[in-house]
Amino acid sequence: MTPRKDTLKVGIVGTGSFARSFIPLYQAHPSVRAIALCDIRAERLAKEASEFGISETYPSFEAVLDSDCDALAIFTPRQTHAPFSIAALEAGKHVYSAVPVATSVEEIRAIESAVRRTGLTYMLGETSYYYPTAVLCRELWRQGKFGRFVYGEGEYMHDMEHGFYEPFQHSGGPQWKRVAGIPPMFYPTHSASMILCVTGAHFTQVSCLGQRDEHEDAIFRKGANHWDNEFSNQTALLRTSDGGTARLNEFRRIGFSAGRSVRVKIFGTRGCFEEHPEGDVFYTHDYQYYQLKELLNCSSSSHQHDETSPQGTQEDFFSGLAPVHPQWRLPQEFQGLPNGHYGSHQFLVDDFVRACRTGALAPNHIWAAARYNIPGLIAHESSLRGGELLDIPDLGAPPTDSTFLEDELNATAPTWALPQPSRRSSG
Repeated sequence: MTPRKDTLKVGIVGTGSFARSFIPLYQAHPSVRAIALCDIRAERLAKEASEFGISETYPSFEAVLDSDCDALAIFTPRQTHAPFSIAALEAGKHVYSAVPVATSVEEIRAIESAVRRTGLTYMLGETSYYYPTAVLCRELWRQGKFGRFVYGEGEYMHDMEHGFYEPFQHSGGPQWKRVAGIPPMFYPTHSASMILCVTGAHFTQVSCLGQRDEHEDAIFRKGANHWDNEFSNQTALLRTSDGGTARLNEFRRIGFSAGRSVRVKIFGTRGCFEEHPEGDVFYTHDYQYYQLKELLNCSSSSHQHDETSPQGTQEDFFSGLAPVHPQWRLPQEFQGLPNGHYGSHQFLVDDFVRACRTGALAPNHIWAAARYNIPGLIAHESSLRGGELLDIPDLGAPPTDSTFLEDELNATAPTWALPQPSRRSSG
């Protein structure tokens, strides 16, 4: 077991537009003593190192793997996340991985095995866990206001033309379409986590249908990508371990460009949460109706689009914090620094650093991450079989002697309260 340290040296692997949002946060964190950058593109590596004032750089993953970095934050193409994570864990380094975890169940099992064997921290950079809607719904769930889970919907609606083309071109080079055609359900962690991080359950079975693409860019075609994938949109119906039902939508050709690209609905026997055009609402079995727009509204970020932002990038990438966020947990050094994805970036960095230092499990640990990711992999297999109902393997819960960063949150009363409700008639 690698001993825990009070301060960390963090290697940022991949310096594209997404990593740029996190580099300043790692630099500012009081428990991070040094930053190194790694990128196979020499010109981009030199540019980012100069801009952020970082002197230590590495031209390959193998080089940074052989460095004295305590942890690696992986922001590389999706199909590389799992092999890089496994190699880093085996080399004695903590791992922060951008989503998804992996593109196969076998890879996820290998990461879980490496975490158990090494005792090191693995954390998935799943932004949706920290969305204001998820923070609020988790607290209402803990208070018993939902009752028994009945049904949930998670959606990730992100058209290829809204900020996807350029990142794939940057990371994939001349053959970028080979990776851009990844099945939508291979990227299910945003939509799945919005439900599972509230209820604590997991998905047990899935039936999924896919829509074959007809776009002229021919990204989603047999022979055009590594997966022979024809589906640009997929919809899954799932059973949950607590007896409920859920639906997940993963859409990459969709005429949606307003509001959150990641959305959730949760229906229980005593209360329900929904997103409405006029604002999010929570309503109860006894006709109480709570309007949540002010509580969940994120402040705008002072860090707006720049020339490195992919064309069409959605506004949630740059959003700040909401009143429902536990802002007291964040280092004061983060004030005024970039945030994004509805306030999640700063919490992601802080939770990862805390987990590395203390050994407590961050919220998006490997066992939670597996439950976010594996259902999508099985869903894609179902869609290839015309919607056949398939069982979803489960890697189980963390070791019984684990401690959790979430316990720190739960021990402190929230600094917000639901607004005064309206009462709707029973008719």
